[in-house]
Amino acid sequence: MAVSDEATKPWTITLGALDEKLGIRVLEQSPQRVVATMPVAGNTQSLGRLHGGATAAFAEALGSWCALIHASTLGKVCAGVDLNITHHRGATDGILTGTASPVHLGRTITSHEIVVTDEQGRRICTARITNQLIEPR
Repeated sequence: MAVSDEATKPWTITLGALDEKLGIRVLEQSPQRVVATMPVAGNTQSLGRLHGGATAAFAEALGSWCALIHASTLGKVCAGVDLNITHHRGATDGILTGTASPVHLGRTITSHEIVVTDEQGRRICTARITNQLIEPR
């Protein structure tokens, strides 16, 4: 059975409830790159520093969106199977920028690197996510 043109049209990012709570704003989206911002304010832990879980959720969203855009061009969806993140430095204010770029875009699996930087261009964290491409239900 041939996949229709509508089924292979690239998916467009739609923010979920958590994405909205995190204050994420999408700046750029394609199978090759997703760029978005997230404020530190509202995403801090008890000591007033950026919460590592917020950063991880931000990175996961960017990498999954980039994978889903690619998957959609194949008539598929994706499911995350691995996320790892290294926190390089903290932040107490400002706007973070995250960029997801593919490491591997396959027909059954993708891997993306996500780099999150602060307003001075300093790397806050590096993450990698792997997604399995699956048939939609």
